[in-house]
Amino acid sequence: MELKNKWVLVTGASRGVGREMARSMARLGANIILQSRDVFHTKPLETELQKLGVQTLSFACDLESEKSIQGMLKAIDDAKVRVDFVFNNAGIQVPYCEDYFVPKREDYLKAYAVNCLAPVQIAYHFLPKMVQNGFGRIVMTTSGIADQPELMGYACSKAGLNAFVKDFAVKLNGTNVMMNLLDPGWLQTDLGGPNAPNTVETVIPGALVGALLEDKKSGRWFSAQEFAGLSPEAALEKASK
Repeated sequence: MELKNKWVLVTGASRGVGREMARSMARLGANIILQSRDVFHTKPLETELQKLGVQTLSFACDLESEKSIQGMLKAIDDAKVRVDFVFNNAGIQVPYCEDYFVPKREDYLKAYAVNCLAPVQIAYHFLPKMVQNGFGRIVMTTSGIADQPELMGYACSKAGLNAFVKDFAVKLNGTNVMMNLLDPGWLQTDLGGPNAPNTVETVIPGALVGALLEDKKSGRWFSAQEFAGLSPEAALEKASK
C-alpha cells in the first residue's frame, strides 16, 4: 500500500503503543496527526518524525470530554487534511479493586468515556468521509483482559468497543473502508506496568496489519504478539491467511 501523502491520526501518541504506531507509519511515508493531553508531550516525537521527511500536526485533547473531542475534530477539519487512517489507541486503566463486590460507578464512567465513547465519537466523525472518499482504515485498540472482576470497569469499556467494531462490519465489508480491533498484548507501559512480559516494541508490526491489509474485511481481532519479530510483509501475509 502506498502511504506517501496519506494522513494518519494516532490518539495517545505521546508514549507507549501510540508512539510506536506513529513512528512506524511515518517510516512508511505517511503524515502523522498526534493527539495527547498537551502538545508539549508530543513535541519530541514531532521533531523525530519530521526528520523522516513527513509532515506532522499535534492537537491537545481531553478524551474524557465530548466537547474537547469535538474541538480537536474541528481543528483537524480546519487544517484541510484528508484523514485516511485512524489508530484509536489512547486508553486508561481503572484502579485495581480488591473488594470486587463493591460497585465503582465512577470507574465505569471514566473508563467508558475514554476507552469506548471517545474512539466511537472519532469513528463516527471520519467513517462517512472515508466512505465518500472510497478509502479508509480505523484500528481500535482493545484488550484481551478476562477473569479479572477487580478491573471490571476497564474490561466492560473494551467489550463495548468490541461490539461497536464487530457490529459495524456488516456495513463496511466489501468496501475499501475497514475497521478492525487490535489487542497489543500485556506490555511494559504505563498502563500495563513493569511486570508485563512484553516490551512495547513488540507491538509492531502486529499493530499495523488491521490497517494495511487490503482484503475489504472488517470486524476482526488481531493480536499483536502473534506477529512479533516478523517483517511487515511477513505479518501481512500471515494476517491474510
